Amino acid sequence: MSTHATTAGATPELADAALVNGRPVLHAAGEPHSLSVLERGLHYGDGLFETIACRQGRPRLLDFHLERLALGCARLRIAFNPFGELRRELESLAAGQASALLKVIVTRGPATARGYGARGDEHATRITLRFAWPQEDSRCIEDGVAVRIAELRLGENPLLAGLKHLNRLEQVLARGEWRDPQIFDALLFSSSGLLVSGTMCNVFIVNDKRLLTPRLDRCGVAGVMRRAVLHAAAASGIATAEAALGHAELEAAEEIFLTNARIGVWPVRAVGARTLVPGAMTRRVQKLIHSLLEGPEDA
Repeated sequence: MSTHATTAGATPELADAALVNGRPVLHAAGEPHSLSVLERGLHYGDGLFETIACRQGRPRLLDFHLERLALGCARLRIAFNPFGELRRELESLAAGQASALLKVIVTRGPATARGYGARGDEHATRITLRFAWPQEDSRCIEDGVAVRIAELRLGENPLLAGLKHLNRLEQVLARGEWRDPQIFDALLFSSSGLLVSGTMCNVFIVNDKRLLTPRLDRCGVAGVMRRAVLHAAAASGIATAEAALGHAELEAAEEIFLTNARIGVWPVRAVGARTLVPGAMTRRVQKLIHSLLEGPEDA
């Protein structure tokens, strides 16, 4: 395993370690290990990524992350095989870190011919980055966060639904709709009017003691924390369902919470002008997930 490269003067917003195909971006002699200008990930967004929370020196929910990455590679027909090597790389980057974020990018690799069509002789590229854990307001997990409804509507494409692919321009545009620091995220609806997610989170609603989350068979990212919540809730006897949810269901929700690998489970205290109070179901799910993130072993 190659040693890690540490960026001088790194800030929490910048990676403090960066590997390309397992090799540090800066070698011991200081020579850069560069990416090809023909990278299909750069030209076409032809690739996938994972953001992994590391707590107590372990990458959490790692099996779920690697399973989703493998599913995405199969769906996009990206020939990426070194999952064992990637697992060891991630575990090494997480070791000794009380808390950190890892990001993995896998692309189809440098193009071997001009144009959209892949020839099949490309060699996949993997990029692994480690970031310091961002500063967070501890009140978010207790009191909840405020969200808005995005004006942008997500396009529907079942072939890409569920994947965490590199084409994130819709999320970039949606995130550009507001600058109010009091707004944590925006809820996104699809072009057919169905609730999908936030720009960076999955969303759950509670109605009549049932835990519901949008179906993601047309668009959206099937988050790893979303999967963990569904699994843990069902195992504890909570009625759960993936459902077609619209504006009416969102407005009728008794509780709303957001999930992703970094935040775990955060309540929503306001959707636009409507206020909510974190409820019993949200608190129950938070307790279920807390052990997965903070326990001595990975889930």
